[in-house]
Amino acid sequence: MPKVKKSEELREKIAILPETPGVYTYYDATGKIIYVGKAKNLKRRVSSYFNRTHDVLRTQLLVNAIADMSYIVVPTEEDALNLENSMIKAHQPRYNVLLKDDKSYPWIVVTNEMYPRVFITRQYLKDGSKYYGPYANTQVAHTVLRLINELYPVRNCKLNITPDYIARGKGRLCLNYHIHRCKGCCTGAISVEDYRRDIEHIKQILRGDTSGVLKYLKGEMQRLAADLRFEEAQELKQQYDLIDNYQSRSVIVSQTINEVDVFGIDDDGGNDVYINYMHTRNGAVVRSLTLRYRRRLDETHQQLLAYALDEVRTSLGIKYDEVVVPVIPEVEMPDITFTVPKRGDKAKLLDVSHRNAAQARTDDLKHLERHDPDARVEKTLERMKADFRLSELPRHIECFDNSNIQGTNPVASCVVFRNGKPSKKDYRHFKIKTVEGPDDFASMREVLTRRYSRMLSEAADDLPQLIVVDGGKGQLSAAVEALDELGLRGTIAVVGIAKRLEEIFFPGDSVPLYISKTSESLRIVQHLRDEAHRFGITFHRDLRSKGQISSQLDGIKGIGPATATALLRHFRSVKRIREASLQEITALIGPAKAKLVKAGLENDE
Repeated sequence: MPKVKKSEELREKIAILPETPGVYTYYDATGKIIYVGKAKNLKRRVSSYFNRTHDVLRTQLLVNAIADMSYIVVPTEEDALNLENSMIKAHQPRYNVLLKDDKSYPWIVVTNEMYPRVFITRQYLKDGSKYYGPYANTQVAHTVLRLINELYPVRNCKLNITPDYIARGKGRLCLNYHIHRCKGCCTGAISVEDYRRDIEHIKQILRGDTSGVLKYLKGEMQRLAADLRFEEAQELKQQYDLIDNYQSRSVIVSQTINEVDVFGIDDDGGNDVYINYMHTRNGAVVRSLTLRYRRRLDETHQQLLAYALDEVRTSLGIKYDEVVVPVIPEVEMPDITFTVPKRGDKAKLLDVSHRNAAQARTDDLKHLERHDPDARVEKTLERMKADFRLSELPRHIECFDNSNIQGTNPVASCVVFRNGKPSKKDYRHFKIKTVEGPDDFASMREVLTRRYSRMLSEAADDLPQLIVVDGGKGQLSAAVEALDELGLRGTIAVVGIAKRLEEIFFPGDSVPLYISKTSESLRIVQHLRDEAHRFGITFHRDLRSKGQISSQLDGIKGIGPATATALLRHFRSVKRIREASLQEITALIGPAKAKLVKAGLENDE
C-alpha cells in the first residue's frame, strides 16, 4: 500500500516536534481522535509513522487516515504512560489497544472513622479509608469478611460516632451487642484504643501478614492460661485456629520470596491478550487480577505490559518495588526493578501467573460457549480466518489423510467440519486406484481430483472454504496441482500440516507458520487431523483384515480359501503361520500343502 501524502501544515507540525517525552494524538478528517500514543522522544516516534510504508496493514490504514495531530510534553516517559492510559480510556480511539471488561471489582474497606467499619464495596473513594483487594472472585471477598466477623466483633451500623455523640448519650445498645457481634461502640463500652487494636489485626490479615497476629494471639493465650483464665484463653485459641487455617489456604510459593509483584501473559496470537497480575507477601499470593486487552495495531508484549503496569498501579493504588515479568516492558520506570527469571522460585511464580492468565481465557470461552454458543463459534472462525489468511470464514473445512502400510491397501480419508465441529455424515473414504506403491503425493492428487471433480459434476454449491492436507510441502503441492487442474485454485484455500502440528504450510511459501499452542485455530486443526487419521486407519484396518487371506495366502499357488481359513483359525495370524515349524503346519493341512505355504510365505517376505 503506497504512502499517502500529508498536508503541508501536518508536515510542518511533525518537523518542529520536540525531542522530549510526551503524548501525541492523531485526528481524522472529521476531527475525531483515532489514536493516542506515548513517546520517549516525540519527534523520532511520530516521524517513524510517516517516513516509511508499514508491513502491518492496520498501521498503514491508521497512517492513511491521519489528517492532523497534537501533542503534550511531560517530564518523563512514565508520566507519558500515565497520560496516554487516561486519554485512551476517556476517548477510546479506534486504533488503540483497548482494555476489555473494565468492570469494578469488590474491595474490602476499613473506614477512616473513630470506630472503623469493615465491609465490601465496589467504590474506591479517596476519603482516607484503607482499601484491600480488589478481589476478582466475589466469593473470596465474602469468605475473608466472614472470617474477620468471626474473629472480631466489628460494628456494622452507619452511625456517625464521635466523642460528642457518646458524651451526650445518644447511643443505644442494639441486638448485635447482646449477641456479642459488637462491643457497644455507640455508648463507648469499648475504648478507642482496644477497638483499634482489633482493627490493626484485621488490617494485617487483609494484607496477608498473619504471622504478627498469630504471634500476638499465642502470647495472650499463654498469659491468660497462666492467670487461670481458661475460658478467655479458649476464645483466643479459636481465633488462632481460624487465622491459621485461613493462612494455610493461601497459595504458598516460596519462603525465600518476601514481597514481589508478578505479571504473566497468555497470548494465542489473536486480538485478545490476557495479562495476570499477582502480589505475593511472605511467600504467599495474596492478590490476583487478570486484565484482557484487545489489540488494534499488533501491539507487542512489551507495550501491553506497560499498559497493564499503569492500569494496576492507578486502579489498585500499588507502589511497585520488584516486578517479575516475562519481558521488560516498553517504558522506563527508574524506581522499579524488573526481573525476567529463567529458573528458580521466581520462574515458578511467573509460571503460576501465566497459568492464571490462560485460565482466564479458558473461563471466558466457556462462559461464551455456555451463554452464547453462536458467538463462541464466530470467535473461533474469525481466529481461523486470520491465522490461515482466508478471505471468508471457514464454515466448511475438509481434511485429507493418506494411509498405507508398506504400500498395501493404500486408502485415503476425508473428514468434514462445519462451524468448527465434525459433520460425520459427510465423512468419506477412498481406495487409491491409479497409484502403484506408497506414493503419498500422487495419492493426495488422485483423491482431491476425485473428490472435487465429482462435486463440480453434481453442481454442488457446498465447496469448502478451506482444505487441510496432512503433510508438508510435497503433499500441499500435490493438492494445489489437483485444484489447478479443476480450476479451483483461488476458489478454495488450501494449507498443509507438517508432522509437527505447529507447522502450517501455505502454497508458494517455503517458510511455515507456527500457530500458538493455546490458539483455538490449533485446537480445531488438531481435531481435524486426529479425526482424519482415525477414520483412515479404521478403514485401512478393515481392508487389511478382509484382504489378509487373499493377499498373503490365496496368492500361494495350490492353497485355496478353505485351507487358508483353516490356517488362520488355528494360528490366528499370518505372522504366526510364518513363525510356525513345518511339522506344526503339516499336522494341520498335510505335508504337500505345508511345503507350499512355507515356501510361499518365505518368498513373500
